[in-house]
Amino acid sequence: MPATIDDYRCKLINKILFATSQDEVQRFIDATVKGLKERNPDDHILDRFLDKTIGSLEEFNPFDCSATQWSNIHMSKIFFNRIKTSVVKEVY
Repeated sequence: MPATIDDYRCKLINKILFATSQDEVQRFIDATVKGLKERNPDDHILDRFLDKTIGSLEEFNPFDCSATQWSNIHMSKIFFNRIKTSVVKEVY
């Protein structure tokens, strides 16, 4: 059974939470975005994926996470917003 976009999102969030460094977080995000672009070059799908992932990350409470996890969440939102900005520039 093929993985859905939500499956990719859930797996990526788990990888982000348990990454040991910000470089690792960025590698996970870059690999996922690259894979999504290869499978479906539609920027609308990627934009929706980014929005939903950012939304899911914003639901985390810093009191329910370790300091490393919270830092990973924060940095991943920054990385996702950079990607969103670059996608918008490519479209327009």
